[in-house]
Amino acid sequence: MAEPELERPLPGEEEEESPARSGAAEKEEEEEPRGDEAEGGPLPPASDGSSCGPEESNNALEPDEDSEDSECGSCSDLGSRDQPRTALQRHSLGSNALFPDTFQTNNLLFYERFKAYQDYMLADCKVSEVKEFTAEYLEKLLEPSGWRAVWRTNVFEVLVEVVDVEYSALKAVVRLCEPFLCETRESAFTQERMQELLELKEHRLLLQELWVVFDESGEFDQTALAIEHVRFFYKHIWRSWDEEDDDDFDYFVRCVEPRLRLHYDILEDRVPSALVAEYQSRLSQCEELYRKFLDFRNSISGTDSDSEAENVSVVEGMKLYERMEQLKQKLKLIENPLLRYVFGYQKHSGLKAKGERPSGTVVTHVVSSAMMSSLLQCLFRDKLSPDAFHEEIEIQFHRDPQSAVHACHEGDRVIVCPGHYVVEGALYIADSIELEGYGLPDDIVIEERGKADAFVECTGANVKISSLKLIQHDAVEGILSVHQGKTILENCVLQCETTGVAVRTSAEFLMKNSDLYGAKGAGIEVYPGGTCTLIGNGIHHCKEGILIKDFLNENYVIPKITMVNNVIHNNEGYGVVLVKPAVSPDVKENSLESAEGEKNGESAADAVIGECEEQHKQAGGAMDSYGGDAVSEPMEDNSEIANELSLASLKKNQANKKRLSSLRFTEADDGLMAQEMFVSIVGNQFKWNGKGSFGTFLY
Repeated sequence: MAEPELERPLPGEEEEESPARSGAAEKEEEEEPRGDEAEGGPLPPASDGSSCGPEESNNALEPDEDSEDSECGSCSDLGSRDQPRTALQRHSLGSNALFPDTFQTNNLLFYERFKAYQDYMLADCKVSEVKEFTAEYLEKLLEPSGWRAVWRTNVFEVLVEVVDVEYSALKAVVRLCEPFLCETRESAFTQERMQELLELKEHRLLLQELWVVFDESGEFDQTALAIEHVRFFYKHIWRSWDEEDDDDFDYFVRCVEPRLRLHYDILEDRVPSALVAEYQSRLSQCEELYRKFLDFRNSISGTDSDSEAENVSVVEGMKLYERMEQLKQKLKLIENPLLRYVFGYQKHSGLKAKGERPSGTVVTHVVSSAMMSSLLQCLFRDKLSPDAFHEEIEIQFHRDPQSAVHACHEGDRVIVCPGHYVVEGALYIADSIELEGYGLPDDIVIEERGKADAFVECTGANVKISSLKLIQHDAVEGILSVHQGKTILENCVLQCETTGVAVRTSAEFLMKNSDLYGAKGAGIEVYPGGTCTLIGNGIHHCKEGILIKDFLNENYVIPKITMVNNVIHNNEGYGVVLVKPAVSPDVKENSLESAEGEKNGESAADAVIGECEEQHKQAGGAMDSYGGDAVSEPMEDNSEIANELSLASLKKNQANKKRLSSLRFTEADDGLMAQEMFVSIVGNQFKWNGKGSFGTFLY
């Protein structure tokens, strides 16, 4: 097996070289490598905590400009490719700390880890070769002995000295340092007990449990950095079920890169908090199911039983496997930046409506940073006259919109006077209220500051927002998210920064005579089951104009879209994009076979068994035939069942991988707008959209 190449140039250096550098590069080719380069490649750059400019971040983010990930707006800041290679910094534990200082390796940038895994550690290895490649990487960079480290577990920390490294096992041979230094949550860990524990482990510890003690000479910089890359990989990248997947050469592209991007997107608050929680929950569920699956497979591999019990075992194993595969596919959707943007997720908002006031009164809330007598007089004349309500009304005054909305109950009205208001976080509207500006939208500006998933989140049964300008910053989900109920947006201006409006499942949204622009994602996202009516609006200068999500393999109702007299222009991609599955011939064929089998009276259990038998034959195995509707002869060994489960896993993984790898944007045909989901399409204009008026995202 060829050794991984450790002296590749950084991204972009092969294509572009400055004149000042080209001559030096030609001279270096004639010289022998020196120092650390001769021993295993250049040291990947370490972070010194400095930030990089947008241009540098984009260049570092996209090593391959033609990759599909470059189409996604959710990308991490990676640092400058021209950043000088500095020594690792000291992580000071304080003057009163028991242990010596260690190397600071927690603040590495995405680009540093990306290059380490891509060029120095994993290269183009197969899944089955990950440990072997990692061992070769460590062998080239680690000092074999003579360095100290802090051995950290959940219970204790102890100072040890490394006397040897077993690279193939990813372990270090250690001994306790003198004097003995140990911090523990339990007083039972004395020096004698710790020595006994090391003897039980044969003095061999996993490298990822060691934190290298800082040395100013720089001699152990590469050792500390290499161990950090291995530690991070097995903690955040590697999955216990990876070895069950296809053993091909694209493990880095298929798994490492998307998981690494997701990790840094989460660190940089680029992923909604609810989606992060969903991902972590599904990851934990999948790990638990995988352990059960392994226990089940191991329990039946060496036992004998009658054929009926074996058939039941096959069905139970397949059901367990199917549940695990569903979770794994959902994890992949979230891990992939492009799919994460296109698919989104179904968020269940925890907002609760207050309902009517106990007194039964309805309050009008007036928002103004400074109430002048002339303004108050105009308000009473235009908005607050008792004659307009045929009764006395209760009025409350506020200095900002957030406090007014927070004080609302069912049926209240909020009137925002001209001014520029800054809102920290999000505006949550859980009751049926009206939020309106008194004047022109450009004179009533509400600007969002601070971190929030969305700027305005609506769950009220009937919410109306009018005559306002909303300016969004940092909100991950977008400027407006309609979770349920009906929201009307009229005569408003929406200045977006991430995505624009999200119309969730079962929600209804009406936007009329408004202007929406600037979204780095889609201007409007319509989820399955959502209803969206757009009348007389401008949607422009977004990544996509309108993104309609009709894709889930769930029992959702198709979205309903009405578009009348809108102008959708100057968007980077398409004016309207429809997301839908591209059913492969294999899927169609399998569906037809399944239907035919049901017509012939084939039971579900027999279908599963037949599929496993066919897969086993295709793989070159040999087993007894199950026959037709009943099983006539017992199998010799239940280890065959374990083989069947593995074969089913391989086939399904190949089908899912083929499906995900065929993602593409294609321009839609003229019949797109004639689909059932489009209720009415009248008088719309599509101008100067980068990829065309209509597009289809096939997956």
